[in-house]
Amino acid sequence: MPTRLKRPAIWRPLALTAALLSFQGYLGFSAIGGQFGIENRTQILIDIDQLKNKSAALQAEIDAYRHRATLMDTRRLDPDIITERARALLNMAHADDILVMVDPATGKPLSGSFSELPEDQLSAIIAAEPTL
Repeated sequence: MPTRLKRPAIWRPLALTAALLSFQGYLGFSAIGGQFGIENRTQILIDIDQLKNKSAALQAEIDAYRHRATLMDTRRLDPDIITERARALLNMAHADDILVMVDPATGKPLSGSFSELPEDQLSAIIAAEPTL
């Protein structure tokens, strides 16, 4: 009785080789052009710098709020700060204070000299800007 040997199928090794080559191609594409690849590295570094700047700005804001909170500590209240804030909120002035009228649009004093403004001009300025 003759024995016939079967020739191994060629498509299985070829299919395995094609699958491995396509997986290797996918990994190569991801290493170069993927989200975290070489081409996007500059964008990632720019994003890191922007986030560091934003973090520094937020930390400065947090420090400012902490400083303001420590100023309101009952054991450390400064009477000068309290009176300054009260006068600013109430739009009041002490008799010994020196007031400088500032133009809100330019931020410069209304008069270049220390001479007094006419009363009608001063009242018009005060009436125009209620926060003065």
